[in-house]
Amino acid sequence: MSDNRLAPGDLAPEFTLSNADGQEVSLKDFRGRKTVVYFYPAASTPGCTKEACDFRDNLNSLASAGYAVVGVSPDETKALAKFAAAESLNFPLLSDPEHAVAEAYQAWGEKKNYGRTYQGLIRSTFVVDEEGRIQLAQYNVRATGHVAKLRRDLGLD
Repeated sequence: MSDNRLAPGDLAPEFTLSNADGQEVSLKDFRGRKTVVYFYPAASTPGCTKEACDFRDNLNSLASAGYAVVGVSPDETKALAKFAAAESLNFPLLSDPEHAVAEAYQAWGEKKNYGRTYQGLIRSTFVVDEEGRIQLAQYNVRATGHVAKLRRDLGLD
């Protein structure tokens, strides 16, 4: 991964991925409305569950402010379906098992955990505007409290 992180004004990388039901979802499907695209490491893990439930619990207020939400992880669609059902998630979860989309968004790279260095998903959130440009890019976000911070950054609170 290079350090060419996305910044406001950049064109958001296009993508088409399968959702939890195996149907294809593309970024262009959301054109005309603001879209929160967030990357999380693994379905059904404590931090990712907390973050997903925060998005679930804030979805109505985000939607009323004109925002759609899409979660992306390296999980297979079966794991996403189980996660969505278990947590009553009300927004699309997309499967990026080859992490090509995460790489395009610079959300895949070197991580350090317990003294070990490895390649993995960097928890990141992007807001894509109605025309498909990056409005906000946040890397290395915290799972807990992230949605509240995002709402503040977007001027919703």
